[in-house]
Amino acid sequence: MGRDAILGRIRAAVGRSGNAPAEVRQRAEQSMQQHATGPQGGWPGEVLERLRACAEKLSSTVDVVAATDDVPAAVARYLLKQGLPTGGVCWPTLRGLPWIAAGLGMEGRAIRPDDLVGVTGCFCAIADTGTLMMLSGPNTPAATSLLPETHIAVVPVSRIVRHMEDAWALLRKEKGGLPRAVNFVSGPSRTADIEQTVTLGAHGPYRVHLILVKGA
Repeated sequence: MGRDAILGRIRAAVGRSGNAPAEVRQRAEQSMQQHATGPQGGWPGEVLERLRACAEKLSSTVDVVAATDDVPAAVARYLLKQGLPTGGVCWPTLRGLPWIAAGLGMEGRAIRPDDLVGVTGCFCAIADTGTLMMLSGPNTPAATSLLPETHIAVVPVSRIVRHMEDAWALLRKEKGGLPRAVNFVSGPSRTADIEQTVTLGAHGPYRVHLILVKGA
């Protein structure tokens, strides 16, 4: 495979063969665990309000609901208010929500080019920057948040952490290692490459809407 070939050439160039010895991996793990955390800015108030304020500064919109079963109705309100399609694709982990009862046609499947709305969860949310941390996987495909014009993210309030360092610590604690990809979503896609004019949706969603779930 291509990955094995590339790693094989790197090992050959540094005079190694096979995987790194156990003691080398252990030293690397110890170094990461003992590395001191840098200065972190403080702010008053709850993580929910901080996340909301920072996300809105990044041009995201935010709604708050009491329980996970309230999510479909919140999604329906948002889509109807924006004049957007009421069908789309969602993560397989969200397939069991009462979408039909809310008048929505969200399907837990692989994304298609004509899907304009994608609904996802997140691994956690970072209050200090209004950012979502997304892990790729069979039931959490990255394409659902990257390809549609509108990305709606379901964020359990219990999964809001204060700082970026807290997000990485939570990942190491719960997953042990890294997935194939870790993506950070900080509002709609944007670029200012052309004449220093900010353009939304240049290489990703035009809209990002967060639904914060207090009871999850």
